[in-house]
Amino acid sequence: MDNSVTAQIGRDKYSTELTTSRHQLFADEPEDKGGSNVGPAPGEFLRLSLASCTAITLRMYADRKEWDVEKIVVQVSSKAGENQTTFTRQVDITGNINDAQRKRLLEIANACPIHKVLTMPIIIDTDLNILLPDEI
Repeated sequence: MDNSVTAQIGRDKYSTELTTSRHQLFADEPEDKGGSNVGPAPGEFLRLSLASCTAITLRMYADRKEWDVEKIVVQVSSKAGENQTTFTRQVDITGNINDAQRKRLLEIANACPIHKVLTMPIIIDTDLNILLPDEI
């Protein structure tokens, strides 16, 4: 299964077309940074990934356990420091949950796939190819 995604930007500042195998989205920068604000900024996508993965993982687990969870809201902010970035994740669950279930849901939140990716060492290998306009 191909899990690659593509970001493509032309001369428009800074509207970027994002494509996956099934979806098309746009990223951009806010107007105060020279963009057109037609989509979330890249850092917002990163925070959205953690928030959505957490919410989906918790929903799957609660459904599987048949727990009385009506709604899950996950809010993620981040702050970049000199040697680390800190993500702050606030999870609000509406439902009839006891203390043992609350503790387990916290463990499950910390086990979501994006949380795991962001808390382990990451290696980024980059290849850069230069294409002439007539080769495109």
